[in-house]
Amino acid sequence: MGTKEWIYLNEEKSIGCYREVTFDEKDNTPVVIHIETPQIFRIEKNEFNEQLEVVISAQEFDRLAISWCKQRQLQGALGGPVGLEIGSADTPWD
Repeated sequence: MGTKEWIYLNEEKSIGCYREVTFDEKDNTPVVIHIETPQIFRIEKNEFNEQLEVVISAQEFDRLAISWCKQRQLQGALGGPVGLEIGSADTPWD
């Protein structure tokens, strides 16, 4: 049994992502994307595969992606400096 560790959740609590935290390897736990009342969604299934498409605003996706990159400390992988810069996971500023 685990608990939700929110990586990002908007003010309306309608879009976010979280991980189920357990006593196991935390970095390998899957991420759950939470979207209430998406603008558009579609589920397609045929004999070969299944597909889910969900539409959210680009600005909301930017905030979700930035939060994910901070959580995983991916600033260096994105070509940016790693340290106490604004936007870094280690900075005291948001």
